[in-house]
Amino acid sequence: MDISVGFWLLCLFLVMIAFSIPIAIAIAMSSLVIMCTIMPLDVAFMTAGQKIITGIDSFSLLAIPFFILAGNIMNRGGIATRLVEFAKLLVGRMPGALAHVNVIANMLFGSVSGSAVAAAAAVGKTLEPELEKEGYDRAFSTAVNVASCPAGLLIPPSNSLIVFSVVSGGTSIAALFIAGYVPGILMGLSCMVVAYFIAKKKGYHSIAARVTAKQALVTTWRAIPSLGLVVVVIGGIIGGVFTATEGACIAVLYAFFLSLAYRSLSWQDMRTVSIETAEITGIMLFLIGASTIMSWAMAFTGLPTLISEWMLSISDNPVIIFILMNLILLVVGMFMDLTPAVLIFTPIFMPIATQLGMHPIHFAMMIIFNLCIGIATPPVGTALFVGCSVSGAKIEQVIRALLPFCAVLMLTLLAITFIPDISLALPRAFGLIE
Repeated sequence: MDISVGFWLLCLFLVMIAFSIPIAIAIAMSSLVIMCTIMPLDVAFMTAGQKIITGIDSFSLLAIPFFILAGNIMNRGGIATRLVEFAKLLVGRMPGALAHVNVIANMLFGSVSGSAVAAAAAVGKTLEPELEKEGYDRAFSTAVNVASCPAGLLIPPSNSLIVFSVVSGGTSIAALFIAGYVPGILMGLSCMVVAYFIAKKKGYHSIAARVTAKQALVTTWRAIPSLGLVVVVIGGIIGGVFTATEGACIAVLYAFFLSLAYRSLSWQDMRTVSIETAEITGIMLFLIGASTIMSWAMAFTGLPTLISEWMLSISDNPVIIFILMNLILLVVGMFMDLTPAVLIFTPIFMPIATQLGMHPIHFAMMIIFNLCIGIATPPVGTALFVGCSVSGAKIEQVIRALLPFCAVLMLTLLAITFIPDISLALPRAFGLIE
C-alpha cells in the first residue's frame, strides 16, 4: 500500500481540526474519506461500521461510565470542602500556604473525581474567596490551580489510563493504576516548588496557627470517608479482589451512599448527574470508536511504519528519539484534548518506544504526563479556560504566570522519560510486572 495515502489521511485530519470541526467527527470523516479512495464505497462504509463496534466492544471500557458517574456524584456531594480543609492541615504552615492547599486539594479531588476540569472548578470555587482575602495575585493563584489540576489524571482511578490500556492492546490496568501514583505526585510537587519560591518572593504567608490534636483529628476524620474511595477501589483492583470494571461499580455505590450520608445530594441532583454522565460517556465512546477507524486506516496505509522509519532515520539514539516524541506530543497537547491524543498517537509511538527498550507502562506515564501539560496550555487547554472563568482572571495574564510552572513540569517530564524506575518501581514492588 502506498504510504502517501496515510500522509494524506493525517493532512485531511489536521485541516478539519483547523476549521474547528469537532474532533470525533474529524477523526471519523477523514478516515472514511481516505478509506473510500482505497476500496469500494460499500466495503469502506461496512468496514468503518465494524471498526466502531469492535473498538468499543471491550469489557474494560465499561469502567469508564461508572468512574465518570462516581466522579460526578462526588462533585455534587460536598467532597471538595472537606478535602480543602484536610489540605490546609497538611500544608497550612508553609509560605504561600493557600497555593499549596490548592495543589494538594487538586491532587486529592482529582484522584477521587477523575477529572482535571472538575478539580479546577470545584477547588477553585472553594478557595477563590480566601485567596482574594489574603491578597494573592489573581493570575498567580489561577496559574497554580490550572497547572496542578491535571495531576488527578495520573493518580488513579484514571479514565485516561483505562483508555491507554485498551488502545495499547491490553496493558494491565492494575499496573497502570499503581504506576500513576509517583508521576502524579511529582506533578503536584513540581507545582508546589514553583509556588513556594514565588510565594517567598511576593511575601505570601502561612494561614494556620498551631492546630490542636483534637482539631487535626476532626479534620482528618471528615476527610477519611472521601479518601476511602481511592483506598477501597484501588486496593481491591491491585489486590485482585475485583476487576477495574467491578471496582468502578463499587465506586459508584460508595460515592452515592457517602453523598447521602453528607445529605448533600438530592434526587434532582441524581437526575442531572445521570444526564451528564450519559453525555460524557457517549462522547468518549464515539471518540474511541472513531479513533479505531483511524488506527485501522493508518495501519492499512502504513503510516505508523512511515513515521517510525522517519524518526529512526534521524537517529538511532533513544535519547534523541524520546526527546523528539515529547516535543511532538507537547505540540499536539496544545491543540488536542488528552483522550483523542492518546487514542491516535499511542499506536504510532508505542511500537517505536518498545523497539527502543521502553516498557509499555513507562511509555504510558510519559505520554499521559506530557499531554496533561497540554490541558493547562493555550489555545485548547480546557483547564486553563475553566480556571480563568472560576477566578475571573484574564487569560493573557494567567498564561504569563503559567510559564514557570510549565518549565518545571517539562523538567519533570524529562525525569519521567529517562528514569524508568519513577514509573516502574511501584508496579514491580507489587509484583504486577517483572
